[in-house]
Amino acid sequence: MLLTLSQTGPQAESISFLLHKHPANLHVVELPFGNATVFYTETTDEKFTVQLLLAIDPVELVRGAQQLEQYVNDRPYVASSYLTVAMGRVFGTAMAGNCKKRPELVDTKLPLTVVVEVIRSLGGEQVLHKLFEPLGYKVSVTRHSLDEKFPEWGESPYFRLALEANATVRDTLTHLYVLMPVLDDQKHYYVGDAEVEKLLSRGEGWLNTHPERQLIVSRYLKRRVSLMDQAFARLLSDEVEDTDAAESQAEQSGIAEKELERPLTLHTQRINLVATRLKELGAKTVLDLGCGEGRLIRRLLADRTFERIQGVDVSHRALEVAASRLKLESMPARQRERLTLLQGSLLYRDHRLAGFDAAAVVEVIEHLDQPRLLAFERVLFEFARPTHIVITTPNREYNVLFPTLLPGKMRHGDHRFEWTRQEFEGWAFRVAERFSYTVRFEPVGPVDALHGAPSQMAIFVLGEGGAA
Repeated sequence: MLLTLSQTGPQAESISFLLHKHPANLHVVELPFGNATVFYTETTDEKFTVQLLLAIDPVELVRGAQQLEQYVNDRPYVASSYLTVAMGRVFGTAMAGNCKKRPELVDTKLPLTVVVEVIRSLGGEQVLHKLFEPLGYKVSVTRHSLDEKFPEWGESPYFRLALEANATVRDTLTHLYVLMPVLDDQKHYYVGDAEVEKLLSRGEGWLNTHPERQLIVSRYLKRRVSLMDQAFARLLSDEVEDTDAAESQAEQSGIAEKELERPLTLHTQRINLVATRLKELGAKTVLDLGCGEGRLIRRLLADRTFERIQGVDVSHRALEVAASRLKLESMPARQRERLTLLQGSLLYRDHRLAGFDAAAVVEVIEHLDQPRLLAFERVLFEFARPTHIVITTPNREYNVLFPTLLPGKMRHGDHRFEWTRQEFEGWAFRVAERFSYTVRFEPVGPVDALHGAPSQMAIFVLGEGGAA
């Protein structure tokens, strides 16, 4: 696979200082899966062109446990995470923004051209434009054709990508480093917490405002929801008021959970019960935390008792769906004045969450692991501190009564836990005591004599502390 980087115009040799690669030398680096070679093909007064050639041993990929099962594959020929690893090795200093000999060049925008000879783009040519054009690049794409003898192979997913921009070498290399695996939608190494740090570090200054950040984060972290949650929460924390974070919920798992509960119409029962209790508590202003697509909001809007409703979710896409389903744009003005939809993390203190009579947290806490649950407790009970809080969560004891749920499995692929009634009550009592609330409990859905109800509700009231 071949990556070409050119600088044109006066002082075209600047690129050699920034890359720390002398034009007269051949630079070879051995990697676990092959060799990376850096060399110059053009060194004139008006143009310097440097190329990174990565030669991969396909046999070594399999023998080295590089997550491939066949010797014949496209990895030696397609820009992918293998190429980004090579870039990190040979251009790491440039990507870090270090240049001792010419430090003034680091932040200088230069006329650059980049060519990636073969890249696999999941989603086709359109995705290439959507990822690079918002970063200021002129994008030229040529599709590589497949063998005409095999029309059943369909349209080729491989492209030649050319980019032009006045940009810093550091930014250009960083953009390629992050976006090439996103386009390829594969990684040859384990994706864990370290990848979140790498993404946020390499994406600093541009990822948070990129219109396709949801796609970038999702693919870069291999759709691992726990890692996406970390990334989105960190992005949101930088500018809570107006950030536009990306999708962080496991949609397919959510669909599976709804199908599981559909025979019981449990979700409808849950929403109606929460709305009824909020009305009985005398709440006029309600905060719906983790509002998702707005089902509880729709129910509350139908009751004029609730004068002000604010939905909050970390997912920009979920809020867009909520706005569409609630017909926000065509909603009558008086109705519209009662509703606010906000994007925000539930893990960080946010002044916009304060001043409400009640908060509803419907099937949310089970998506938080222990450190995030502790942070959420402070955000809700200490800082937002509404007079009333209604929280629902699944009852694990009831899972045995779902005929399609395998033993030991949870209802939703993103659930970090599902509590028994005793575990939920123990948690609620501790939180109530710590933050001076009283708490009582109520089943949600049909009650089984042995296993209880499918969902469970805790109703907190700000008071002297303890349990009611």
